[in-house]
Amino acid sequence: MALCSKILALYLVHICLLLSLCSALDPFVSYAFEVSYITASPLGVPQQVIAINGKFPGPTINVTTNNNVAINIRNKLDENLLIHWSGIQQRRSSWQDGLPGTNCPIPPKWNWTYQFQVKDQIGSFFYFPSLHMQRASGGFGSFIVNNRAIIPIPFDTPHGDIVILIGDWYKRNHTALRKALDDGKDLGMPDGVLINGKGPYQYNTTLVPDGIDYETIEVQPGKTYRLRVHNVGTSTSLNFRIQNHNLLLAESEGSYTVQQNYTSLDIHVGQSYSFLVTMDQNASTDYYIVASARFVNESQWKRVTGVGILRYTNSKGKAKGPLPDAPNDEFDKTFSMNQARSIRWNVSASGARPNPQGSFRYGSINVTDVYVLKNKPLVTINGKRKATLSGISFVNPATPIRLADQFKVKGVYKLDFPNKPLTGSPKIETSVINGTYRGFMEIILQNNDTKMQSYHLSGYAVFVVGMDYGDWTENSRGTYNKWDGIARSTVQVYPGAWTAILVSLDNVGVWNLRTENLDSWYLGQETYVRIVNPEDTNKTELPIPDNALFCGALTKLQKPQDISFAVSITGNRSKLFFTLLMAVCALMSVFG
Repeated sequence: MALCSKILALYLVHICLLLSLCSALDPFVSYAFEVSYITASPLGVPQQVIAINGKFPGPTINVTTNNNVAINIRNKLDENLLIHWSGIQQRRSSWQDGLPGTNCPIPPKWNWTYQFQVKDQIGSFFYFPSLHMQRASGGFGSFIVNNRAIIPIPFDTPHGDIVILIGDWYKRNHTALRKALDDGKDLGMPDGVLINGKGPYQYNTTLVPDGIDYETIEVQPGKTYRLRVHNVGTSTSLNFRIQNHNLLLAESEGSYTVQQNYTSLDIHVGQSYSFLVTMDQNASTDYYIVASARFVNESQWKRVTGVGILRYTNSKGKAKGPLPDAPNDEFDKTFSMNQARSIRWNVSASGARPNPQGSFRYGSINVTDVYVLKNKPLVTINGKRKATLSGISFVNPATPIRLADQFKVKGVYKLDFPNKPLTGSPKIETSVINGTYRGFMEIILQNNDTKMQSYHLSGYAVFVVGMDYGDWTENSRGTYNKWDGIARSTVQVYPGAWTAILVSLDNVGVWNLRTENLDSWYLGQETYVRIVNPEDTNKTELPIPDNALFCGALTKLQKPQDISFAVSITGNRSKLFFTLLMAVCALMSVFG
């Protein structure tokens, strides 16, 4: 298979050169993903999960800044599929974002190849299936973008790189969870928290049944490792900690942070962090790795705790004693908010480029657009329970917004998303924010619900400049951090509180602004920000890809052969070669 991957990479480089989409300085990295159902028992009960290449969670994508990435997706599910690369900014290529506002879905049994450049990015991200709540059944994996060798990282090179995927988990699969929401029911308490797709270590025989496979991470004593931790769950904020070890925060979703030690950190749904952890304890025992639910009734949620094992190579025994303590009061949101405020941008460190991160002085840029986006508890619209953003429950159109623009299809969406929340009855609309190209937008996320929310904006890193309790007012700007607020793609908003973000709208496309809580997202708590360069040029956005899928009003443009091959842009002989190559790869995987 290694030989097969090398041949595939050379083939894709050939295509890339023909298209003049990449240069000799920007290598091509290729992956082939087969997305299918398998049976697994992460909590001791067999259930259907979504695997990639037969693995749950999926493989890590590991690339370097400015690499061109090609990922061929073979959809072996029984429903449509899109893969979203959360936090990858898709500079000039919103066509590759993998969300229903930009892409038609990949039908069952079909292939489609994503091709994009990780332009001017570094950091820790993850990918996941973005349709039909599929992420609640798996299909996720880590996405690492490394620095180029000529750009120093602001810490000594770690001995190793360790990915940790944490998230709440249900024994019901995504179709059952979806049906519950369609029937007007809540999802209820999760059945557990997984660490790298595995259930809890049996730290307590009453709470944890026997026979559950748990995650073990082996390390060498005295060495420092980089732990990339992602909350890929459905809707639960998790506190992450390692028994007797400090977590030195170093990076979050593509931004190097001021390095600070934490004994534990709250990681909200959709968020990613890098910690430097030195293995400086004695090896008398193993140590617990814990991810426990926050802002819930601890006595009811004791069974919903993820526990893994950190094992030194010279360990002399099993982990013992109670789990390391979480923050004292599980309902103490002020502690968590102060912790979030303490995370600062390292303004002197170089990011993807040699210039310091702080050279982009976001605090001195004039704001051109202001949007106050408010979410409330679920409402009933036309007999259905819906989630809203500023009084609007978003419905995805049959024709993706970006395709509708490309082919001038009328009536697909309305460019009328309000700057302030609606005062009348809530409504169901395909209402989109009209962003100003090269504008500077201020977005206030107001959470008037009792649940923790986290929000993600595709295509960008946003500057988190403020958060506080109560309702945001014009006077709240006086509390903003205009110097070293962290830049990231996913930000939490505490119940009864607001979070303010600033974003420089320099990336042309149609970009999803959504809650990361899957239940609220499924019920309509999202919109899109449409950014158009008034000057028609390929310099700010690449042309529509030759392998684009068509649906909705454009279904008649879809030709079956357009997606029968991973790449369909260099003639029939290349198609035949690629098909034969994939067949050889499949045979090699079967016969070794």
